[in-house]
Parts: sequence; structure tokens; C-alpha cells
Amino acid sequence: MLFTDIVDSTKHATEMGDRRWRGLIESHNKLMHTEINRFKGRVVKSTGDGFLATFDGPARAILCALAVSEEARRLGIEIRAGLHTGEVDLIDGDIGGITVHTAARVLAEARASEVWTSRTVKDLVAGSKFNFSEQGAFRLKGVSGDWSLFSVLL
Repeated sequence: MLFTDIVDSTKHATEMGDRRWRGLIESHNKLMHTEINRFKGRVVKSTGDGFLATFDGPARAILCALAVSEEARRLGIEIRAGLHTGEVDLIDGDIGGITVHTAARVLAEARASEVWTSRTVKDLVAGSKFNFSEQGAFRLKGVSGDWSLFSVLL
């Protein structure tokens, strides 16, 4: 699954004013839907300044995250992205469970224009064209144990 977030969204909204910000969010949302669909993902929900989407495989999720990061810069914003994979609970069209919480915590560690993954995602795409940089072991809020996280190299 893929979580995204617009970096410094509150600052942008304050500087731009409501009308211009709303226009930018509409462009961002259109971009997200287009790219998620292009990579055969499913939008689970918008979080206001980000998205949660699922994919049938980790490579498609990574490709989508890289694409939306690049396209967001063309809109004049930066996003960050976090990816994790695992079992989820289906709840009235939404998803839940520890996998969702873990993906959100991976996102929280990423910085502007970065795509971060858990080791789980990295291991599932071993042998692919993706290159990763180990970022270290992290204690993810509310998730037990230490988690090795990786950034996807562009």
C-alpha cells in the first residue's frame, strides 16, 4: 500500500489563500487518481493533503510513488511517500489493521520528495530495477520492534 502526503501543506495553504490552495489540491487530486489508475492501483481514500492506495504488487506501488513525486514537483509542491505490504482488514470500502498503521509510520519518516519502503517491500522486489538506500532501524510509533527502512533511489 502507498501513503502520500503533501509536504508543508498548511504553510502552502496559508501562503496561497483558500481559493488558490483549493485549485492546487484539485490538480493534486487529479494527478493522484491518474497515476494510481495508470499503475493499476485502487484509491482507498484521500486524507485531505494525501492519499492511501493499494496495488496488486509492490513494484507498481513504487513506480506510482516515483511518478507522483515527480509530477507533484511540476505542480510546485513536494510530496513524500511511504510503502508497506501485508494483510489488511476490509471495513466498508476502507482498509485497516497493523499493516495500514505500519505504512503510515513509514510515510512519517520520509522527507520531501522521498519514497520510503519497509524491508518487506524491498525484499519483495529483489532483483528488480529498483535501487535502495538503507536509512537505518526505526522504532515506528505504536508498532513493535525495530524496522529497517529504505529510500528508493531515483
